[in-house]
Amino acid sequence: MAAKTILFLTGDFAEDYETMVPFQALQAVGHTVHAVCPGKAAGEKIKTAIHDFEGDQTYTEKPGHLFTLNAAFDDVDVGRYDALMIAGGRAPEYLRLNPRVLAIVREFKEAGKPIAAVCHGAQILAAADVIRGRSISCYPACSPEVKLAGADFADIAVDAAVTDGQFVTAPAWPAHPQWIAQFLRLLGTEITL
Repeated sequence: MAAKTILFLTGDFAEDYETMVPFQALQAVGHTVHAVCPGKAAGEKIKTAIHDFEGDQTYTEKPGHLFTLNAAFDDVDVGRYDALMIAGGRAPEYLRLNPRVLAIVREFKEAGKPIAAVCHGAQILAAADVIRGRSISCYPACSPEVKLAGADFADIAVDAAVTDGQFVTAPAWPAHPQWIAQFLRLLGTEITL
């Protein structure tokens, strides 16, 4: 397997697990992962939030860890990357308002490169208008946006993921085993024990 270079898009108040776990897992299998956030440089930190499912109508939120970015958003050149991964949480609500974020997502789409999004990350995909005709999962509260963007909402279990073409999406962090595994397959990553 040839190691890949992945652009990992995150932001303040991204979900802690949806930031930390995939970032570390992709590195653990030998890929290079550049974590970026608009307006921030390598070495700066973002705040994360821990979302939990405790029987309420929606998730609860608690302070998470500080996550150190290892690349600068302003230096992103899509041509240098093999794939894009988007963390969920509240960050996508704001990141989708950034024209450069949307342009980056469109460039990955047009290049046919793998794109993974979890939870609220689908808000960015919808805002970039790149999911029309695709089966896309997300946190259920974001399903109206997915549908309005012309995609079929994949209403799957919280621990499941769906791949449709170059997209791998999942409802929330409990899906990490499926979501990350499907993304690794799209990357051509083979793991042997």
